[in-house]
Amino acid sequence: MGDRWHVEVDRALCIGSAQCVHRATGSFRLDSAMQSHPVDPETDANGRVLDAAENCPVEAITITLLGSGEPVFPPEE
Repeated sequence: MGDRWHVEVDRALCIGSAQCVHRATGSFRLDSAMQSHPVDPETDANGRVLDAAENCPVEAITITLLGSGEPVFPPEE
C-alpha cells in the first residue's frame, strides 16, 4: 500500500484561480465564495494533487503524510 496524504487549502491565501480544480480534476472544488477545498482531505499519494499544489499561484495548498504529519509540499528547506 502506498502513502496516504492529508491535503489542506489555506483559505486566507486562496484566490480562487481554480488551477487546482483543472490540474487535479475531482480532487478539488470551489465553493460559492470561489475558495478551493479538497474533495477528500485524506487521499492516496497522487501526482495530480502534487501538481496542483506545486502550481498554485499563491501556494495555498499543503500536503502532509497522513499519520506522521511529515511535509510533502511545500518541502522542508
